[in-house]
Amino acid sequence: MTTVRPSKEALNSLRTIPLFAAVNDDDLEAIAELLIERRIPKGQTIVEEGLSGDYMYILAAGEVKVTKLSGDGREKILELLGQGDFFGEMSLLDNAVRSASVKSLTDTRILALSRSDFLKELRHNPDLSMAVIQELTHRVRQMDEQASSLSFQRVKERTQGLLLRLAKGSPVREGRRATPVLTHQQIADMIGTSRETVTRIVKRLKNQGWLAQEGKKYLVPADEV
Repeated sequence: MTTVRPSKEALNSLRTIPLFAAVNDDDLEAIAELLIERRIPKGQTIVEEGLSGDYMYILAAGEVKVTKLSGDGREKILELLGQGDFFGEMSLLDNAVRSASVKSLTDTRILALSRSDFLKELRHNPDLSMAVIQELTHRVRQMDEQASSLSFQRVKERTQGLLLRLAKGSPVREGRRATPVLTHQQIADMIGTSRETVTRIVKRLKNQGWLAQEGKKYLVPADEV
């Protein structure tokens, strides 16, 4: 493996990385000057799953595969990356172990940024630090939104399961079966959530056409009971 300083393509490469989305041109130039170019032969492991990492990499040329070992020890390909792609950026901020391996599929040229160089730049550059914090905050908000969405989906599935179970055995009318009389609070108590959440889910299920209502009874598809 040989190591040389990169060309100015580093600046354009950095602009594609979300972690540096809010960084201004001058600060981005300072980071670009820290990048080291490495040439990796075909078939070499660049990042190894389970080992700690302290570099982020940008693919300047070539192709790599991102892999993870399955429970039975087989290699599973998670992703294929090419020119302009990047990996390992969060290792710039923590010392966690790598969650996957990255191996070169061709002779590859990468631009590497070390954690120590990046943190040194952050310590001396408040504007850069704030830009990175803003991007991380954005990421956390996105993760919170995704978690909230997944949580809502799980409660939706529990609500549907409960209504189908309660409607089991009731007569079929126009392709639907009816539950006993139910309030939103009773449903919430039975599936372990809030009444407000049940209200939102019931409204969504009605809008989707899955659920109908007759008085205080709910009508579910008979073919799903």
